[in-house]
Formats: sequence, C-alpha cells, structure tokens
Amino acid sequence: MSRPFRFGVNLTTSAPADEWSAKCRRAEELGYDVILVPDHLGMPAPFPALVAAARATERPRLGTFVLNAGFWNPALLAREVATTDALTDGRLELGLGTGYLREEHDTAGLPFGSPGERVDRLRHTVEELERLLGDEEYRPRPVQEPGVPLLIGANGDRMLELTARHAAVAAFTGGRTVPGTGGLTPITAEELDGRVARYRELAAGRAEPAELNLLIQTVVVTEDREAAVRPYLEHVPQLTAGQLLELPVLLVGTLEQLTAQVLEQRERYGFTYLSVLEPSMEAFAPVMRALRGG
Repeated sequence: MSRPFRFGVNLTTSAPADEWSAKCRRAEELGYDVILVPDHLGMPAPFPALVAAARATERPRLGTFVLNAGFWNPALLAREVATTDALTDGRLELGLGTGYLREEHDTAGLPFGSPGERVDRLRHTVEELERLLGDEEYRPRPVQEPGVPLLIGANGDRMLELTARHAAVAAFTGGRTVPGTGGLTPITAEELDGRVARYRELAAGRAEPAELNLLIQTVVVTEDREAAVRPYLEHVPQLTAGQLLELPVLLVGTLEQLTAQVLEQRERYGFTYLSVLEPSMEAFAPVMRALRGG
C-alpha cells in the first residue's frame, strides 16, 4: 500500500519579515505539508527562516532542502538543529546533501573537494549528528523523539548507500553534475528507474521503508505543452521538446495531465513526497487538491 502524498514548497527568495510570514501563511493556505528552505548563498539563511516560518504558521512541517554539508561544522550544526527543532515545537525535518557549486565554496573560503571527498564529508556529518544528538546528555536537546527526521538528497551509488543506511527520506535529485562545470543536467525517466532500483537494492534490509521524494523543477498548467517548454530548450540543447516533456522533474500540461503524471510516477518509482520550487507554488496547488480528491 502506498504512503499518502506529502507536498513541500522550497522558498528560495528572501523577504522582509512581514512578506516572509505572508508567503509562509500562503503556503499553508494552499495545503503544503512542508515549508522548505535551501542552503545557497544569496538565498535565505535556513534556520532563522524556518523559525520565522514556524511563528507564521501552525500546521506545516519545516525542512532544509538541502543543507550543504561543506558549509557546516557538525558540532555547530548539531546545536542549530536541536535549537531549531525546539523553537519550531518539533516540526523540523533535516535535509542534507554534499553541495555541488564550487563557486559558492570559493566565495565562502571553504574547500570544495572531489566528489568522493564531498561524500566522505557528508558521511562524517551524518554520523556525528547521530552521535551527538543521540546522546541523552547532549544540550540543547531537540524536541522530537527519537530524533529529527533526516532527508538525504542523492543520486550516485555511494550517496544512495548512505541514504539507505541513515535517512528517513530518500530524495532523488532528477539531475546529475556535469563534470568540469559544476552545473546539473537532468536525468531521463529510464535513468531514474535505475537510480531508484539501486536504492531499493541497498535499502532491502531496512526495518522500515523510507519515504521517497522528488524535487519538481517546473510546474506549468497549459494546453500547449511544447510551447511551454520551448524556452527551456536552450539550457538543455541535447534534448528535443518531446524528450524534455518526458523528464520526471517537469510537470507541464493540463491539470488532468499533471495529476495523471504524478500518479504514474508514484506507481513507477514510488514517489509519494513531492517538492516544488517557490515559482511553482501557486501552479501546483490545484494538482495537490486533485490528488487529494478535493
């Protein structure tokens, strides 16, 4: 039996207090289950933004999507996680990843490292958080028991192994890093089949299955699908409009088509937790209502 759907929105644009609160309340009104904040320079600082979101709302969970492990000392991160969980009345969900933008590390004066080194850094961070927050003597204490749920954003085999061992939520990026560029290119539906299958192999011994998440990059409700994706073709010149429309991370079409695509992807991959980016917050709301039968 499938898990019930959950839906999150990743708020990427900074705003003064009143505007931020209004945006968070709007996400709650629209029915989002989780308000998320990324971890990129030039965007809101995750933990204060989530505390402010908690003050403005009552129901949604609050998550990082995802923290760049290279930005954080594990001991200091443990303090942030525990304090934020307490200040949000136990609504925090912690999302972690390796980071993929070298220029952000350069700007921050922090080492970037090879892909393998970044995975090692994330593994160390996860293990240290588990050790510190799992110690009953640790202070400050998070509110949630047995702990703050962990989401890991993953694609490669070592990341999927780490996710299978430690994460309550396995988040699939739908993209991979382009060597030498630091950018991302989308993976096809067939490639995503392989990634999810590999994760399931690695997670076969889990006592409880993880929730599977996919970040949707774009949501467009339209009668003309090809016209809607035409502006994106310059960013992925290797794909045709038809191939672009087949990508799992794009939802483009009528409300009925979008709803059907989400249901098909739940059947095909097992995704029951979908996240969208802030520009798609309003467009995705009717899809959520349709999927919930509202």
